[in-house]
Amino acid sequence: MRPVPEKAAASRHAPSSGAGSAEPGTPTVLQVLRRLDCGTRGLTEPEAEERLARWGPNTVPAHRGPSWPRLFARGLRDPFTAVLLCVGLVSAVVASWGTACVVLALVAVSGALRAHGECRADRSLAALRALVVTTATVLRRADGESAPVEREIPVDELVPGDVIRLGPGDPVPADVRLLRSHGLSVHQAELTGESSPVPKDAADSATPEGGGPFDRPQLCFQGSGVASGSGTAVVVETGERTRFAAARALAAARRGPSAFDTCVHGVSWALVRFMLLVPPLVLLADAALRGPGVATVPFAVAVAVAVVPEMLPVVVTTCLARGASALARTRGVLVRRLPALHDLGAVDVLCLDKTGTLTQDRPTVDGALDAEGRHDPEVLHWAAVNAWWTLQLADLPAPDALDEAILDAAVLGAAGAGGAYEGDSASGVGGAVLGAAYECDLEAYEGLAPEAYEGDLAAHEGRAPEAYEGRAPEAYEGVAAQPFDPVRRLAVAVVRTPGRIGTHTVVVKGAPEAVLERCATTGPERRRLLALGARQAERGLRVLAVATAERPARPSRALAPGDPRGLTFRGFVTLRDAVAPTAAGALAALADRGVTVKILTGDHPGTALRACRDLGMPVDADRVLTADHVDGLGDRELAEAASRTTVFARCAPEHKARIAAALRTGGHTVGFLGDGVNDLPALRVADVGISPRDAVPAVRETADVVLADRDLGHLGHAVDAGRRSSANVTTYLRVSLSANLGNAVAVLVIGLLTSFPPMLPALVLVQNLCFDAAQVSFASDRPHPAVLRRPAAPDARALLRFVTGFGALNAAADLATLAVLALAPHGPGGTAAFHSGWFTENLLTQALVMVLLRTGRRTARGRTPGPVGWAALALAATGVVLPLTPLGPPLALTALPIHCYLLLGTVLAGYAAVLTVLRGRGAAGAGTPPDGPGGGGRAGRRRGAAV
Repeated sequence: MRPVPEKAAASRHAPSSGAGSAEPGTPTVLQVLRRLDCGTRGLTEPEAEERLARWGPNTVPAHRGPSWPRLFARGLRDPFTAVLLCVGLVSAVVASWGTACVVLALVAVSGALRAHGECRADRSLAALRALVVTTATVLRRADGESAPVEREIPVDELVPGDVIRLGPGDPVPADVRLLRSHGLSVHQAELTGESSPVPKDAADSATPEGGGPFDRPQLCFQGSGVASGSGTAVVVETGERTRFAAARALAAARRGPSAFDTCVHGVSWALVRFMLLVPPLVLLADAALRGPGVATVPFAVAVAVAVVPEMLPVVVTTCLARGASALARTRGVLVRRLPALHDLGAVDVLCLDKTGTLTQDRPTVDGALDAEGRHDPEVLHWAAVNAWWTLQLADLPAPDALDEAILDAAVLGAAGAGGAYEGDSASGVGGAVLGAAYECDLEAYEGLAPEAYEGDLAAHEGRAPEAYEGRAPEAYEGVAAQPFDPVRRLAVAVVRTPGRIGTHTVVVKGAPEAVLERCATTGPERRRLLALGARQAERGLRVLAVATAERPARPSRALAPGDPRGLTFRGFVTLRDAVAPTAAGALAALADRGVTVKILTGDHPGTALRACRDLGMPVDADRVLTADHVDGLGDRELAEAASRTTVFARCAPEHKARIAAALRTGGHTVGFLGDGVNDLPALRVADVGISPRDAVPAVRETADVVLADRDLGHLGHAVDAGRRSSANVTTYLRVSLSANLGNAVAVLVIGLLTSFPPMLPALVLVQNLCFDAAQVSFASDRPHPAVLRRPAAPDARALLRFVTGFGALNAAADLATLAVLALAPHGPGGTAAFHSGWFTENLLTQALVMVLLRTGRRTARGRTPGPVGWAALALAATGVVLPLTPLGPPLALTALPIHCYLLLGTVLAGYAAVLTVLRGRGAAGAGTPPDGPGGGGRAGRRRGAAV
């Protein structure tokens, strides 16, 4: 047994030159076999076992999601949670054990909810994971003298040097070099984004100039699949050394902060700065009024931490978890990372590939043209004859995508002609709908004699033309056929027409250049026809030429390559990608929501532009960039160009990632929807990565959001859910921070001006618990529908301006309450009455803030209270009733005289009136609904748009 050369063994982590190196040429079959030290008869069993031990199994490293404890610990690194942990620690230092326990409990609940939601999403995704391919057909020998035997083995047992068979529908199980091929074409959209099947051929031909490894016809790669034809290949790379694994490793790089992270960090650092600034100011003010001392330190710390919204992690996690749960339950959308739901709501640019998302990854016939460019159903007829008999005689298990579309169109074209020929509709394979391309155009033949084409004008009056009588494709008698050959770029079928003795018809279909080369046309005529085909290609259509020839009948035999010569040119069949039925409506809905769609595709620019036109979003030529232009732009130039460009064509994986990064640099919140390995780097770079459920496993494991299917409508629902959750979080921040800041300022002023605290520590804790419990209702709220019309990206600076203004108003109401309680006769309650009045007023003002800062003017229209309204009513009732119950005395609360309640009511009425007026003006000035989330995208946050 000969060992694998050490030179090959040393390159465990890079593709060999046989599979995709940067060498200028592709090694020949002999060079590859010598390098792998194997032959075309396959390995022996001992050789395979030795290589398996040396190279390892043919598996990509499995994705392992973080465990529940790791998810919980990761949640504690959230900036808001870190702030709360600091509050708990400071509370414990100043011996405020009640506050410390409550804060730590809230942190634990928030972390547990977040970890549970993400674990559940990972478990759901794990249930979808399945091996793309489980077995492969391989040639193995028992020993060096035995004949090779075909056998099925598990894919993970393949080793470099194995010889495998490939047939239609087979996934390519490793990176391979073709030894033999017969009409072979593969789908490699998951690797390159190219929607059309790519012809492959084993011949030692020259490498296309400037082409990468995926452009080499002799190589096939793991992650692709056989579309048609068959082949024999030798395995050159397995496991983590394949191109598939390399693309996955490229995507494993640590991603940068998302829109959610940026927003959270901004607000968190603002709170931290406030907490660090307040204690020194309090100590300085107390020293100026009473002289220096340390007795005020606990009070200063308490004022600093009073602003922090303790329920924020719980509310945020609950909002996101409810939205994610609803999406999974009603739409089948899995949110694998809870903050990604907020990022979806903030997305203002969505990047996606055309193939499989906007289009159905299958072609459909667009038209059939004669040599003059006029619609001619006869061309489609002969193309269908070629497709049908190639399928029947070439022993292919199924037609390729183009033949499938032609057969579909021929069946429907026959039905549309009133049964002009009696074809079996079951022979069609799909349901392509033809438009005007298959309607006979009487004007095109006006003035021509009927014999100018094989029918007559009577056919257009519903009578079957003689030329079509009994002539469905299967009505002919097949004689011989050659399937599509990627070298000659054409397919040939020879048929005999019933009733015509002694004559065979040769029908040729293929690339215009290859077919016209075999036609009996003059040079100028050939150039004119090529120009006609090129104009169709410029419209984003795929073009096939069709030609026929009459030949004397002869015994059936395999056609020689030189047989089809002297052909009569019939015309062109043009095809386009079938548009996804829901794509146009989904794109319009995303545009209404303020989301700009950009197409990043590996296809030709014309193909992408055609799809855009079919979807109702025409794109100007200056809004298209190809990968070559992208390579010539610097990062800053690309950021500017990406913002105004709609279609990026001929993109490799690195181009997609760079474009997504440039859009983020330009101030946009970017979502990327991809399904192939070539999309992995961009999925990691974007703020939120999205994939359909039937994407390759590596993509599903990388994506933040997994859609139930390729329907973009589901993505629109996910965006709506993200914006609702973000709006509720923003509303909670406004209400909580405004109330907390106002109370903190009032407590600070009163504490410095009086000799007793406005509230006892136990009463402060009860008040905070009541307010926190009521604020959980924001997680169940349904915000104003207007929030769905723009990206939900709160601006930290604008939020703080909002909080400062309404916090000052809240502080003024608290100080007015102080004045009322100080000037009114308290009766026998004394300080207890003051505490009771302060407690009642605080809960009532907080209830008003919850209602007015959330619903604004809509409350006056008789809207039925939602969760927030009922929670505010309960909070207000608690503030009024608790001092009157047996629980009041233990908390140093007592009933107030009636006139004190009347005075407090007057203060609250004035507060509500001012709050309503200012809130209405703020909403009008910001151009948002009363509970709108503010400016969209990073650009909106940078501009400081009002919240």
